[in-house]
Amino acid sequence: MLTTPHRIVITSGYYQSVGLLSDVLRADGTGPVALEDPGHNVFRAVVQRAGLTTPALPVDAHGARVEELTERVGSVFLTPSHQYPTGVPLHPRRRQLLCGWARSTGGLIVEDDYDGEFRYDRQPVGALQGMAPEHVVHCGTASKTLGPALRLAWMALPAHLVRTVVRAKQEADLYTETLGQLVLADLITTHAYDRHTRAARVRYRRRRELLVDRLAAAPALTAHGVPAGLHALVTLPADGPGEAELMSGCTRHGLSVRGLGELHHDPVGRPQGLLIGFAAPSDLDYPSALDALSSVLAEAPWGSSFTSSSNSRSSRLGRPKRSSP
Repeated sequence: MLTTPHRIVITSGYYQSVGLLSDVLRADGTGPVALEDPGHNVFRAVVQRAGLTTPALPVDAHGARVEELTERVGSVFLTPSHQYPTGVPLHPRRRQLLCGWARSTGGLIVEDDYDGEFRYDRQPVGALQGMAPEHVVHCGTASKTLGPALRLAWMALPAHLVRTVVRAKQEADLYTETLGQLVLADLITTHAYDRHTRAARVRYRRRRELLVDRLAAAPALTAHGVPAGLHALVTLPADGPGEAELMSGCTRHGLSVRGLGELHHDPVGRPQGLLIGFAAPSDLDYPSALDALSSVLAEAPWGSSFTSSSNSRSSRLGRPKRSSP
């Protein structure tokens, strides 16, 4: 990433970052704001509340199909390092096409470095911002590494946006609380932040492997996005129970998971699936949470190979969140 301290604005979470940028884009008279499909519905709603139209940008096995962007689109919000919810990284060729689109049209790219710290089976994916720093807003957050309650995020801005975004932030809440910023700065300068992140990566890798092992017992299920992040997307067979039925079963077993349907701009005719997070339960509760998930899946017609502990305790796998709103 290429930036300077004067181009960084601290916010109270990625949710606020999206809101501030949406207000600035609306005031500047920008065109439509393209958003990934599927993508996070909460942040799509924030952009829409600012009065901006949000055309869908389809996602496939190579990430967002940026070749579909046109001159009419004023900006695009992306998760290029680990797309939410599918988990695919944006293909290098598409990164080049995207930056070319921004340069030729003056469009703005908002890059959410979602789950950038947690990669297990591949090399780190470089920030898109380094390819076109004057056309990309790079957004990061401490919600996954330190905790969503901290409410601490940041934006690395192009020079021409700094003044207007700073003004928007001041009008919103003047500043983000200082103590958390000082603590994070100390963690970074003492390298404690790096040590903590590496330890968390090892812990989450083990949890991911346990989850993938359970899901592998049902060949009808397909898991996506497991090389990185804190959740797995499991797409469901067309002839099996739908996500609503499985989510209801998870609720009965004390689990909280998310359905894929609400993340589509239009869920009609789209694949159904579950987003299963593996970071929320305590180490003590995680095995019983996996047992409970196996029990739910075993009740499906294609789940006869699943087994679960008869005395598993109720526990929560947790709804996977991109960044806590």
